[in-house]
Amino acid sequence: MIARCTVLALLLLAPLSALAQSALPEWIGAGVRTRPAYDGSAAQRTELIPTVRYYGKPWFARTTQGILEGGARMELTQGINVGAQLAYEGGRLASESDFLRSNNVPDIKPGASLGLHVEWDPKLGPVPVTLLARGRHFVDSDRGAQADLRLTAGVYGGGAVTAAVFVQGTWADSKSSQSFYGIAPAQSTKLPAYTAGSGPLFATGGLLWGVDLSREWIVVGNLEARRLHGDAARSPLVERTSNHYAGASLAYRF
Repeated sequence: MIARCTVLALLLLAPLSALAQSALPEWIGAGVRTRPAYDGSAAQRTELIPTVRYYGKPWFARTTQGILEGGARMELTQGINVGAQLAYEGGRLASESDFLRSNNVPDIKPGASLGLHVEWDPKLGPVPVTLLARGRHFVDSDRGAQADLRLTAGVYGGGAVTAAVFVQGTWADSKSSQSFYGIAPAQSTKLPAYTAGSGPLFATGGLLWGVDLSREWIVVGNLEARRLHGDAARSPLVERTSNHYAGASLAYRF
């Protein structure tokens, strides 16, 4: 998945790099998105979402790097920042999935994570690139920890339209994999017991876009394909290994 998305990103970079912009605006807004009930579900759900992109000194908040997160960061040297973040982490609710409900699978409530990140923002010629390495430990210690490596590249910046492509790989420790995709023998679920260990969790890639409506207003959105890997992909809880996300938001630019 990552290899295919990387090839796609490089193909897009070639003809569009001359039009890429070096900076994106900051905004706050709200919109809608469609998502799977959980990664691996065959059910799709639509929900309201916030959207934000703000970089102060030292505070920041954003939804542009795959999750809703905020915290503080500092620049070590030109183009390299380190920071700490608090992030919202989704759950897995039986009310959103007929499969979970019919198999008596218990809920995992939405929660939060604390973590650290390193971000490098170089340019490949005129093309702005962001490489993000991020570690996240769930506040609920039973949900373990995950790590992300994410590459984003701006590919278009002509007139009122901006676009970027991204690829990301996420890894999970044994607690995180087991909490989401494992089934303990003592659980009352109708599914067989299953142990999920540490390793790759999913790979994802897609498109981020924005359209200026005026000096103050912008529409931003994303299209994303995600594929489970490792023990997660083999879990009895997984109906399908590939899912998609899409969203659009109206935001006020400042």
